[in-house]
Amino acid sequence: MFTRRTVLASLAATPFFVSTAFAASPEVFVVDGIAINGYDPVAYFDQSAPVEGSRDHALMWKGAYWHFSSAENMTKFEANPEAYAPQYGGYCAYAASKGAVAKTVPEAWTVYEGKLYLNYSDQVRGVWSQDIPANIALADANWPAILDK
Repeated sequence: MFTRRTVLASLAATPFFVSTAFAASPEVFVVDGIAINGYDPVAYFDQSAPVEGSRDHALMWKGAYWHFSSAENMTKFEANPEAYAPQYGGYCAYAASKGAVAKTVPEAWTVYEGKLYLNYSDQVRGVWSQDIPANIALADANWPAILDK
């Protein structure tokens, strides 16, 4: 069983936060130019699950390619990307609350008050979920300045 203390201790012992000493991080978390690991941001809302997107349904937004599982989801996103895009550019919401950026995995997600938040891992999401409002307030205060650290 993981407690907050064991999760924080394991984070301290691992390279959790992305080092940005040499260059600023892009506005959106990308791997090979593709946002949020190629997963469909609309599906988190409509299907309550991470669903892999397809190159057949892709568009460019904020310097990244976003993939969708259907043309319908791509159209929804294109009409209102701010409603579906994850907060903090798809970087880890918990890391943002700590003043850093970190990659995310599709399985560690939360929709809270109509917004999508991604995390580094399920364990980190568990810690973040213990006080979502406070973590959001901290992350909001840090965002987007942490991209330039």
